[in-house]
Amino acid sequence: MPVWSGMKISQKGLYALQAMMMLARHHNQGAIRIRDIAYEEVLPEKFLELILLELKNARMVESVRGAKGGYQLRRPPSEIHLSEIIRLIDGPLAPFGDAEQLRSLIDRDLEHRALYQVFLEVRDAAAKILEHTTLANIVDPKFVKAGKRPGKKKSVDARVLPMAAPGNPRGTRED
Repeated sequence: MPVWSGMKISQKGLYALQAMMMLARHHNQGAIRIRDIAYEEVLPEKFLELILLELKNARMVESVRGAKGGYQLRRPPSEIHLSEIIRLIDGPLAPFGDAEQLRSLIDRDLEHRALYQVFLEVRDAAAKILEHTTLANIVDPKFVKAGKRPGKKKSVDARVLPMAAPGNPRGTRED
């Protein structure tokens, strides 16, 4: 199961995101055949059929019948958030359990309250990013080249060292 920043995404979730990105890149070009999506994204066609059916039932994509048939987005890519896709396929966006579970642990487990509070903050930060990132954002070449979401400026603090550097396997700082 792929893991990014503590966020677990199933293979099915990853395939759904890839398929939706492909449909976003071809938005307003008509329906795309499952075979073409599978080929372009290097996805198993039979598994993709099931994923697209799930996305169709959730009204994120629509199918078109006939010779020019296939799938297309029901809404513009700028109106489909990554959080919607991940929640549909994989459930809650939580890397450490859902928010309600964590709030309950914070209230009940006084000894570990601070730990669960940190987990809740991580979960909330990850969810916020996914809720504010659309398909349009991630198919925009500027998004990939800049390595961040468009419109966000982030300053880099030169004093912050990487967690682990050569000759410093534990990631501790020697100030």
